[in-house]
Amino acid sequence: MNLTRLMALGTLARYGPQHGHQIRRLADVTNVGEWGGVSVGALYRELRAMEREGLVEALRTEKVGRRPERTVYEITGDGRFELTALREQAIRPLPSGPDPLGVALTFATEGMDREELRQILRARREKLAIRGTEVAGDLQRLRAKGVLDVFAAAIMRRYVLSTEADVRWHDELDALLADEARAQEEAREEAREEAPADGGNRLEINRDITR
Repeated sequence: MNLTRLMALGTLARYGPQHGHQIRRLADVTNVGEWGGVSVGALYRELRAMEREGLVEALRTEKVGRRPERTVYEITGDGRFELTALREQAIRPLPSGPDPLGVALTFATEGMDREELRQILRARREKLAIRGTEVAGDLQRLRAKGVLDVFAAAIMRRYVLSTEADVRWHDELDALLADEARAQEEAREEAREEAPADGGNRLEINRDITR
């Protein structure tokens, strides 16, 4: 679904007429491009497309000082119907989608060096941890400024919790891979310890045969 359109229409419905720069600033402040899948760079293009479709209409053009002219948009009746449909699509279904990591781990790790795999997963884990920490910091900062309502704060908190759970999953998998590596090393060590005894027996048998 078009999350950029959902964000723009929702903003116009909530705050009233806005120009594209104001919507862009809200997207930047809430960092919705990072956690929400909103294409922040496409906001102006989406506004023009929605104007052609009759979902928003241009009220006026503003120019302040040397700043470029900015078109102020208002949501239309058709835009509110579209917003309702998009909101239903976003809220009702449980999230689903491709899981490339799951496919790779399930089907494509045969023959891969386990230590190399652990290093790749550790790097992925660190990126997740950093991202979660950044969003948690943004949440704390925006709460302190009082610019987040209960839903915006709750969604950012949901992202932080989800990221923390993913980090814990990585840690658990790394521990399992470490246990597997130790078990394999112990098995190889036992095989090396048994090898001389077997070799000695074979040597004695060969001697008996030659006598």
